[in-house]
Amino acid sequence: MRVRSVGLCGTDLSSFRGSNPLVSYPRVPGHEIAATVVELNGPAPEGITPGANVAVSPYKNCGKCSSCLRGRPNACQFNETLGVQRDGAMTELIAVPYSRLIFAGGMPLRSLGVVEPLTVGFHAVSRGRVTASDTVAIFGCGGVGLGAVAGAAFRGARVIGVDVEHAKLELAREAGAAHTIHSGEEVLHERLAELTAGQGPDVIIEAIGMPATFRAAVEEVAWTGRVVYIGYAKEPVSYETRWFVQKELDIIGSRNAQPEDFAATVEMLRQGRFPVEEAISHVFPFEQAGEAFASWSAKPGGFRKILVEVNA
Repeated sequence: MRVRSVGLCGTDLSSFRGSNPLVSYPRVPGHEIAATVVELNGPAPEGITPGANVAVSPYKNCGKCSSCLRGRPNACQFNETLGVQRDGAMTELIAVPYSRLIFAGGMPLRSLGVVEPLTVGFHAVSRGRVTASDTVAIFGCGGVGLGAVAGAAFRGARVIGVDVEHAKLELAREAGAAHTIHSGEEVLHERLAELTAGQGPDVIIEAIGMPATFRAAVEEVAWTGRVVYIGYAKEPVSYETRWFVQKELDIIGSRNAQPEDFAATVEMLRQGRFPVEEAISHVFPFEQAGEAFASWSAKPGGFRKILVEVNA
């Protein structure tokens, strides 16, 4: 395949800074991929023909660990992700098994470029068993959290986006959030109580990865609610564990995405229910990829989604 664009996310930034514990060096980054099929090796699935534009599932699983045997290869114990444990797509041509290709006939390249990061949030929504009768609060409306906002709204849930940046909250509203809370200017507990008649959200999805928000998710969720963690804190987290038992909470981890999450994300994008252009704040040509990383590292708050166009 000829790589057309590569999206950058927080994992790429931490790898650039040398703070990603999962990456080994040297490493070619790139796991959010839009590409064009150039050459086939043997019979291909329907739609996969030379010239077809595709997205890519960047994960490789072992097929033998307990996660794989349970039908959850997204959480493979020995998972290898493009751009992290294996060289990624920040290059001209890559070869990928047919099973990793996401064909969405006719979808624009810009939309294909945001499929993978959105699926991570969609998977968290699936893990949280979100339904149309739920009120769901998303802590953190960056790239992954925005996927959770869109995924929960796509299921018909009432969504509350929580962040400390007005621009991210505005984008969350465009992605489907019915309400937003600026937790730097408003009291989170009071606003959540106001919006849920004092009950708390049925589901809270934590997409920040800070001890304070890890704790807040457990404290603010409704009794017998569900808490889903996408991010992970970079330091130990101390809990008031009585809430786990007294509220009888479901505490759930969420990692990567499953094929059905890719399918749901593609369908949501087909329906035009996500602000693709607004979510992308910067587009760099491949020759300026190093500059993109350096600028982003120096001022991370000034960027949303970054696309590097490899073969525009």
